[in-house]
Amino acid sequence: MSVITAQPEYSSKIREFLKREPKLLIDGKWVDSTTNKRIATFDPSTGKEIYSLIDASEEDVNRAVAAARRAFDDGRWTSLPPAARERMIHKLADLLEANADEIAELEAINNGKTKFMASVVDVPGAIEMIRYMAGWTTKVSGSHIDPSSHPTGAFHSYVRREPIGVAGLISPWNFPLLMAVNKITPALVAGCTVVLKPAEQTSLTAMRLGELVVEAGFPAGVVNIITGMGETAGDQMVRHKDIDKIAFTGSTNVGKIITRAAADTLKRVTLELGGKSPVIMMPDVDLGMATGGAANAIFFNAGQVCVAGSRLYAHKDIFDELVEGVAKAADALQIGPSLAPSTQMGPLVSAEQQERVMSYIASAKSQGASIVAGGEAGPGEGYFVKPTVIANVNPDMKVMREEIFGPVVCATRFDDLDEVARQANDTEFGLAASVWTRDLSTMHKLAAKIKAGTVWGNCHSTIDPALPFGGFKQSGIGREQGIEGVLAFTEMKTVIIAL
Repeated sequence: MSVITAQPEYSSKIREFLKREPKLLIDGKWVDSTTNKRIATFDPSTGKEIYSLIDASEEDVNRAVAAARRAFDDGRWTSLPPAARERMIHKLADLLEANADEIAELEAINNGKTKFMASVVDVPGAIEMIRYMAGWTTKVSGSHIDPSSHPTGAFHSYVRREPIGVAGLISPWNFPLLMAVNKITPALVAGCTVVLKPAEQTSLTAMRLGELVVEAGFPAGVVNIITGMGETAGDQMVRHKDIDKIAFTGSTNVGKIITRAAADTLKRVTLELGGKSPVIMMPDVDLGMATGGAANAIFFNAGQVCVAGSRLYAHKDIFDELVEGVAKAADALQIGPSLAPSTQMGPLVSAEQQERVMSYIASAKSQGASIVAGGEAGPGEGYFVKPTVIANVNPDMKVMREEIFGPVVCATRFDDLDEVARQANDTEFGLAASVWTRDLSTMHKLAAKIKAGTVWGNCHSTIDPALPFGGFKQSGIGREQGIEGVLAFTEMKTVIIAL
């Protein structure tokens, strides 16, 4: 494993962006905060502070919510023809595409992922999400239903789909731009107005997105973006009486806190939470494809993915060879700073996350597991962790039960379908899983047995805007993406008229 330690110089556009005074997007304008509190922003590749964001005050949050409330109540967004709203949303996608290189670089230096990855996954994915969702603006509709217990023709009855109102959106730090877009766009399509609070670690691309929102010409107050800590600004949004819906992506523990806080006002809540996704390898797989698939399932985005394939179940006939192959793939990955063209895996997002991941590796060692590859922090000042493969694990170990959210996979062997299905389901999570086999019967049997919101076959982490995404059990509530993602921001109203 080779490691680069020098982060290349930022482009002139990024240097210029980082010179701007921090502001909040409220009611269509970039405004100052009522507080002097700031949040330091770091480049994970160097550990150095690169910017200072506003830590929004209670008054700041109230201003943003009030602006969104006015914009919803006076109809400046919902009263527009759906086709006009669709065109405006498409314009945002066009502006994002026109600034794609700059935004990919900004994402890389703020999050730690490679610029290459941001250029081929995050930014194009955000653009496609906006364009796909925009098409639903003119297609969300209700239905006509004849009453079942009254004479035909005595009543005219129908069901309307109406926007919930003001949506409070809280996005995570692992895919900052993509997840912000995945929250904002369906809410706008449904007719809601929004207040977005991005993760405090990675707010830079959300602020750049806000500049594009203004440039696209959205009416004032329709999209508001504030920066701040989750336990203050985020908590206030969740409890605010004028926010009708909360959409959150993040950890299961925080999701539970949000659910309890939102209960006081009975807000509608969508939660996309943690995972501990199993990757199941049957004995008939092509080992070359399976090895690459298992490695990519966990090392993609340095393992900071809610659906990361962190539990590898390999049939006993191929276990040794497969684990050896994944270990070799781990050792071959070149880790380094986000802007270096030869970097294949960047650092973790923060010193806190690096420490968290290393503590899990230490716990595995102390409980008798074997480190087959990695197991160490990377050199340099950045928040690096070497890709790690752990074997000789048992189901009760901390690394097998808790979400690590780093480049760490635990491998174990199995013998038959019922056994591996039981092991795969032996978790509080149920977000995703993948099954690797050439046998279609085996594929469908396991897909039916596994309790997860998404089951992939011979692939992993394949996400598409048209397909609903969400989890079973403690992996969340509700679904994002597809038409389900739009309907999550609507209420159903039944109208019955006597004729």
